[in-house]
Amino acid sequence: MFTLYFTKKTIEYCHKMKRAVITGMGIYSCLGKNLEEVRQSLYLGKSGIGIDPERTAYGYRSPLTGIVERPALKGLLDRRSRICLAEEGEYAYMATAEALRNAGIDADYLERNEVGVLYGNDSSARAVIEAHTRTLETKDTTLLGSGAIFQSMNSTVTMNLSTIFKLKGINMTISAACASGSHAIGLGLMFIRQGCQDMIICGGAQEVNYLAMGNFDAISAFSTRTEDPTRASRPFDRDRDGLVPSGGAATVILEEYEHAVKRGAPILAEVIGYGFSSNGANISQPSDLGSYIAMERALKDAALTPADIDYVNAHATSTQQGDAFEADALNQLFGECRTPVSSTKSMTGHECWMAGSSEIVYSNLMMLNDFIAPNINFENPDEHSKNLNIIPVTTEKRIKTYLSNSFGFGGTNSALVVRNIEK
Repeated sequence: MFTLYFTKKTIEYCHKMKRAVITGMGIYSCLGKNLEEVRQSLYLGKSGIGIDPERTAYGYRSPLTGIVERPALKGLLDRRSRICLAEEGEYAYMATAEALRNAGIDADYLERNEVGVLYGNDSSARAVIEAHTRTLETKDTTLLGSGAIFQSMNSTVTMNLSTIFKLKGINMTISAACASGSHAIGLGLMFIRQGCQDMIICGGAQEVNYLAMGNFDAISAFSTRTEDPTRASRPFDRDRDGLVPSGGAATVILEEYEHAVKRGAPILAEVIGYGFSSNGANISQPSDLGSYIAMERALKDAALTPADIDYVNAHATSTQQGDAFEADALNQLFGECRTPVSSTKSMTGHECWMAGSSEIVYSNLMMLNDFIAPNINFENPDEHSKNLNIIPVTTEKRIKTYLSNSFGFGGTNSALVVRNIEK
């Protein structure tokens, strides 16, 4: 049993700080292009996974992926803005525009107030590779165009969002592998608690193209269950054979509570706990101890016990080791409580840099609509998952407080605790 100790003084100090609430959400994913489409997919247990023929032609061993349509931005953005956006930036723009509408924030508000952006992103592979290819073909870098540099940088999402929406607050990209989107929200919570910002656009984005995922395919990380793509992603199931890559973008508007009340904002949820850790071991191997520490730290930060959590959205990506280590850590914390657990990656595949933020949106949609989305394709537990209360079908349930896990390469771990707002 792993144990982490916090002093009473530390916990009291944390909870004298300002509160951070979610006043808007936006999503663009393989489950849908907006909140309502995604809510329906979650409730129906509808998978967004399919086959990408380009991957087969390119040399992938697995052509499976989340199917995400590129948005048509002509008419929404001017040409200069469009040519500076990489694929993941396009998704982030769509998700952020919806989140701002959802929060009742218009261009005039953004012009007159200081709003920050913290967004998770850890690659811009297509932009880099296409620029390289064009230079090899033409032997002339001047033909790359003025937007190429802004598409190719890891900070492409935040630099573009801050320009398009005229943001004047904190402006930073969080690059932390598959925990990037979760850490972005956790850091947003810290900024707001400390009184550094009243409002921050937080989220995560992931490019979906085949050029971004070849290295994952090379290490045999992907499922090859191609006969039925919708059954390929099988978190916690005994017969899982690898993850399915996916992507898109998800945005939440994080706002200081009193600020939100003063402007009459719709308050959807409150972020009350953030936990983090680093495994400090193998660069690609997960850790039950690291997972446990992040979760327990999030619970301590929220001043809650495992019994207070009504639902866990697991990181579980459908890999043998990752799911097993997380299941063991979850059992240590929540096994006696029989806390409901599911991984929405069973429907979406692994949305990588975006996953930590999209799974907050998915979990909020469940919480706001009184249901738990299913861990589809969970048919046979293994020796690790058999101890968990994994939800295989849509279940009606009132969720007051949930915990969401995100873990990544290099041993970066993040856990967030969110609850229904208490005024």
